[in-house]
Amino acid sequence: MALDLSFSQEQDMLRDVVRGLCAEHAPLSVVREMEDDPSGYPPELWKQLADLDLLGLLLPEEHGGSGMSPVEGIVVYEELGRSLAPTPHFVSCVLAGGLLAAGGTDGQRAEWLPRLVAGDAILTPAWLEPGGGFGPAGVSAAAVAADGSWTVTGTKRHVVFAQAATRLVVVARSGDGPDDVGFYLVDPTAPGVTLTQQFSIASDTQYRVDLEGAAAERIGTAGWSVWETVRDDALILLAAWAVGAAGYAQEITVQYAKDRHQFDKPLGAFQSIAHYLADRQTELDGARTLVHEAAWARSTGLPVSRLAPMAKLFACQVFRDVTATAQQIFGGVGFTLDYDVQLYFRRAKALQVGLWNDRYLEELIAADVLDT
Repeated sequence: MALDLSFSQEQDMLRDVVRGLCAEHAPLSVVREMEDDPSGYPPELWKQLADLDLLGLLLPEEHGGSGMSPVEGIVVYEELGRSLAPTPHFVSCVLAGGLLAAGGTDGQRAEWLPRLVAGDAILTPAWLEPGGGFGPAGVSAAAVAADGSWTVTGTKRHVVFAQAATRLVVVARSGDGPDDVGFYLVDPTAPGVTLTQQFSIASDTQYRVDLEGAAAERIGTAGWSVWETVRDDALILLAAWAVGAAGYAQEITVQYAKDRHQFDKPLGAFQSIAHYLADRQTELDGARTLVHEAAWARSTGLPVSRLAPMAKLFACQVFRDVTATAQQIFGGVGFTLDYDVQLYFRRAKALQVGLWNDRYLEELIAADVLDT
């Protein structure tokens, strides 16, 4: 099958729509307003995403979604990254929605997926634990069955949009075996659930969730293998978000290098500055191509066990390097809150370490390279 990384006219139109939507409802002034906000996202943006059928973009058509491919997904996510749009789209419509679509019961899919598509419900995974890693061995929260129902006990960290969520998707284990990991719907307002807001370098909305015998509903047959399938799509979309954000950071840095004069000439006229910008542009174009290839492979049914983690690993490294170079070129003012570049710089590091960090991604890639 021939590699085709070109976009259709419809996909280009989709990009224009999302860029316009973000410019109107999620400009950087709104991004600043939402920093450390308890809910973390502007309701009008969420409503517009629902009205334009963008919440259900990747969800099954039989449950109200659009059933689009990862190629449309990266088009949307590059624009969400470019604007740093604060939205629970990723956790609710990609992670939780993908998990329900792949592993939920018929009743759970019928109940929750149309609500996710309409924006009437938000689901967010409660996954990472203190001292735990990104794999199943890092899950120690306990799920206990009694009288036909479940309860969960444990502590989760970095649960984004937890206060705004209709349900938490809690990852917990029902036994000691490596496959005894399941996913459970928990009401964040129910007895036995305590939310404590955390504050991160990205100033996004995260919570610590303490569970003590909280009532839970198990999500169908969803186990770790289903989560890994959802993860591949998620990694590609996160990589697209990083590329979009890095692209805008590069744009404003190049413009600053043209506008800012020192010794009677623009900063960009100095060879050292020009070469730094050339290096970052080369890396950025390479990351974008890798992300597009991963999305194309996924949409055509080709394996992405290597491409998906490679895309996220490299895109986040490039995002981090682009914004670090930007900070150097902007100089001291780049670290002040008045300048937009610091918004991108802080989120670059947070994205690199927050969801499937470099070390974990390298392990996934190495396992595929070594065929282990």
